[in-house]
Amino acid sequence: MVMKGMKMIEKKIALTGASGFVGKEIQKYFSDTVIIKRNDNEAEIMSKLQDVDVVINLAGAPIVKRWSEAYKKILYSSRIETTKRVVSAINRSEVSYFISTSAIGIYPNCTPCNEKCTQLDNGFLGTLCQAWEAEARKCVKPTAILRFGVVLGKEGGALKKMLLPFKLGMGGTIGSGEMMMNWIALSDLMRMYQFLVQHKHEGIFNAVTPKPVSNITFTKSLGKALRRPILLPLPAFVLKLLYGEGASVLLDSKDIYPKAIEEKGFVFEYEEIDRLLTSHNI
Repeated sequence: MVMKGMKMIEKKIALTGASGFVGKEIQKYFSDTVIIKRNDNEAEIMSKLQDVDVVINLAGAPIVKRWSEAYKKILYSSRIETTKRVVSAINRSEVSYFISTSAIGIYPNCTPCNEKCTQLDNGFLGTLCQAWEAEARKCVKPTAILRFGVVLGKEGGALKKMLLPFKLGMGGTIGSGEMMMNWIALSDLMRMYQFLVQHKHEGIFNAVTPKPVSNITFTKSLGKALRRPILLPLPAFVLKLLYGEGASVLLDSKDIYPKAIEEKGFVFEYEEIDRLLTSHNI
């Protein structure tokens, strides 16, 4: 089992998506990192893979935006085309392990799922994730794919965006608040990377806590932690006006569980949303 606070044996890591919230944290967590840029060609990637043990692929344009047809192409190319070049370079290198990224948007709505779920979402996000994973699976080295839920950390990502309106006393639920929120603490995600790198486990792993919560439960927990009231909900139609089809990222209800990583012996430090929010002193 992975123990709380356990620090890993040093490995040289090559990283795509280094400028994002998770990418920045990985650079702090794994001290010896090499950055692969999204526009690097295969020859440049090969050069950067010299003496690299593990590649972590986080490449991808931000998903919570308005999905115009032009932006959909950016979402696709930033994930699939980048992964294609990275995998081709890995297959010709001495890299021993590859961890790629996907999202729980691959799963259907309102259906309890773990990694053995055979039903897949057929919307844009679901098909994007399927194509992304298909490119990662072309890697001939041992490969893991992490399907992300909402990553929560005080210094960035979704939680940082939520804090200001709550601190101003303007926080509220999204729509009915009934949709499920599948989350993971940033620190647990880093420990999950550590666990996978150490053991070189292969396959699909859901990067979410075993205890998802509804949006209303999360909202109440955040309001309680900040000692702020919960006001009127943000109507779903407002999000649809702002983000169009992209609002589905915020409005869809997924009910996802991390069975595969737990079966390997990984232990989450933060399973309860109240404990996470209280311990982070937000």
